[in-house]
Amino acid sequence: MIVKSTTVYASADTASIPVPTLALGTRTPRRPAPGHRPERMNESIAGVGDRYAAAAAANHEFGRLSRMADLSRFAITTKWPPRHPDRLQLYSVPSPNGVKISIMLEETGVPYEAHYINFETKEQMSEEFGSLNPYNKIPAIIDPDGPGGQPLPMFESGAILIYLAEKTGQLLPAPPVERYETLQWLMFQIGGVGPVFGQVGFFHKFAGSEFEDKRPRDHYVGAARRLLKVLDDRYASRTWIMGDTYTIADIATLPLVRNLVDYYGAGDLVGISELPHVIRALGAFVARPAVARGLVVPARSS
Repeated sequence: MIVKSTTVYASADTASIPVPTLALGTRTPRRPAPGHRPERMNESIAGVGDRYAAAAAANHEFGRLSRMADLSRFAITTKWPPRHPDRLQLYSVPSPNGVKISIMLEETGVPYEAHYINFETKEQMSEEFGSLNPYNKIPAIIDPDGPGGQPLPMFESGAILIYLAEKTGQLLPAPPVERYETLQWLMFQIGGVGPVFGQVGFFHKFAGSEFEDKRPRDHYVGAARRLLKVLDDRYASRTWIMGDTYTIADIATLPLVRNLVDYYGAGDLVGISELPHVIRALGAFVARPAVARGLVVPARSS
């Protein structure tokens, strides 16, 4: 009697699987022919297996990219068609909030395609843009390679910064204490620096500058001074907000400081010359190559 069996190649997963052996009284296996090299046959079989595995992996990746690249279900793509649908799509302008994301993308090396949203023609109020952000504010993104390989639309700069940091494993410390401290300073920008600096701009540079009553302006200037003093104290003993580690907290905060001084022209109003550590940190920030690139994205012509 002959017991038939299938050859099992041992691996980490199969080494413990029992392989059937010949029973007593069976025929003696036939002697191999002269020159027969069984190891060559095994090498050939293994080579076929490797090629099959590689082909399967390539097909899987092609399928993933095909699914990832299909952004047609997003209405915004009808107004701003992607030329590179496999890349992250950024919808923005080079404003303090917008450049947070373009700088983050430049710093992390995530491939992206930027679309300029023309505020002069109120493109942000279009139905297409509103389908991505119902509040009609920039920036917004679509990541074609989101969780599970599915496209992910997002708005709100703080949320996008956290998402990109977690996606890339960059610019957000992994240890829990440092992570939450970084997020704390990110919220400091979102809840304090951003809204207050914006009000200073309104009352100093824009329509509010025509108001005879300067008390609203002075209220926000005072609040801006307090926020800047907190930042100056933080930067006094640290290179960045989190020490030697450059993070999304710096990326979120320093573009607004730059905008307050350069674009709003409110440096003297808020006493920027009395804040040497903020000035030093801002200088180091804008000197970074990725920041220099991100500050001009998206270009008006894109």
